[in-house]
Amino acid sequence: MRSAVRERERTFPVGATVALDQLDDDPHPVLAKLRAREPVSWLPALDGWLVTRYDDAVAVMRDPDRFTVADPRFSTGQVLGPSMLSLDGTEHVRHRAPFVAPFRARAVRRTFSTDAAAETARLVDRLAHRRAGELRRGFAGPLAAAIVGRALGLDQGEERAVLRWYDAIVDAVTAITAGRAVTPEGRAAFQELRRYLLGAIEHEPADSLLAGIAAQPELTHDEIVSNAAVLLFGGVETTEGMISNVLLHLLERPELLDIVRADQVLLAAAIEESLRLEPAASVVDRYTTEAISLRGASIEAGELVRVSIAAANRDPAVFSDADMFDLDRANSRRHIAFAQGAHVCLGIHLARLEAQTGLSVLLASLPRLRLDRARPPRVRGIVFRKPSALHALWD
Repeated sequence: MRSAVRERERTFPVGATVALDQLDDDPHPVLAKLRAREPVSWLPALDGWLVTRYDDAVAVMRDPDRFTVADPRFSTGQVLGPSMLSLDGTEHVRHRAPFVAPFRARAVRRTFSTDAAAETARLVDRLAHRRAGELRRGFAGPLAAAIVGRALGLDQGEERAVLRWYDAIVDAVTAITAGRAVTPEGRAAFQELRRYLLGAIEHEPADSLLAGIAAQPELTHDEIVSNAAVLLFGGVETTEGMISNVLLHLLERPELLDIVRADQVLLAAAIEESLRLEPAASVVDRYTTEAISLRGASIEAGELVRVSIAAANRDPAVFSDADMFDLDRANSRRHIAFAQGAHVCLGIHLARLEAQTGLSVLLASLPRLRLDRARPPRVRGIVFRKPSALHALWD
């Protein structure tokens, strides 16, 4: 076994030297090196393989027969239990299908446009009379929590509880990715969330999302809870991360901020370009179902294969000047920040609606919005990447 490990380290010398701290702090330089020299590489720090080129990433995510999430080691499954996120094949379809219709583009616009605008206005009103504030947890997070909470039938005003559960679940998933055990806080948060969602299933009106799904025979109440927890987890993570990251990209480029403030089309372009450059979910996990050769790497059955969405989104074979933030990029929507294949993000349309609505109102309402240079932001995260805080000033 040790000789096999040493052989892999000799075969993949770049991957052998990658440390978790690099992936947590600023992964893009080392990801670029891996993409150029070892596009499928063995990383001892992750105890798995890392895929960094765009075409390979798409191929892996679109091939659940050979690269599956249905493995007891799958991080989110360990925290939330079996769900659409941790199942493949007919079981995946059974778990996902009842949730699809409410999250289609037209249904999202019809159901959530008014709520997103109202919640944005409420949050911006709280900020407008000040001259400074923190915009990740002071704006992006509460907006995401409120809208996904309403989608699942949680009571208004529960944003703090939702964010507390979400933070603990994120920490637990990140711990597993870093090779540690599920945190007690993560398990406790899911149990609190489970009790709350079971209550929503039993006491919400029959036309609510969870009660309507519970009236059908496809899923048990516990299965509904696990899938609702996935939607909550993803709904907060995707939206809080994408709003925070695009805000940071624009605040770092004041000349672009004024341009997108006056043009909704360019604001949409900024959102897509930010998703490409710094996706909120940096990697996704798969496990091989058979021995596979990929880009010359010999991968055994049952091994962990991590797809680096962050690396694929900066692949120069697909995106010219891939490290640049370019509002005029013609193919920015080819990014894979929402994954690909059967596990493409269910809330993709809701996340885009919230980001467009939230950022449009925020930018229009806070004059001379700018970074607080005394408290510079720092984007971090092995799996989930966004600034830990985003302090800003305005007039």
